[in-house]
Amino acid sequence: MQLITTKEQLVEQHIREYDARQKHVDELIAQAKEAARDLAKDHTAKTELAQIQGQHAELLQQTEELKRMPLEHWREEMIQSAGPMAIWDMLAQQLEDLVERMER
Repeated sequence: MQLITTKEQLVEQHIREYDARQKHVDELIAQAKEAARDLAKDHTAKTELAQIQGQHAELLQQTEELKRMPLEHWREEMIQSAGPMAIWDMLAQQLEDLVERMER
């Protein structure tokens, strides 16, 4: 059995973190859809939710590309930086704010 290198461990950790953030955002989107269900079609919250869902789709695609990237293409800066994880967090915050406004 071959030992996993530090770089491999960091890449795997980042992928697990991407997956955890993605799951959280998926749950928030489901919650936002439920909260928006009875709103009028042209309600600003529905428009905002549609924009967030578009951002979510783009981020999912980028994350999947990162997951498929060969280890040798992961740059140290990418491994060390928050990069896409910060975007997942920002998207989650937007969704949390949106759900909170819709549930009032």
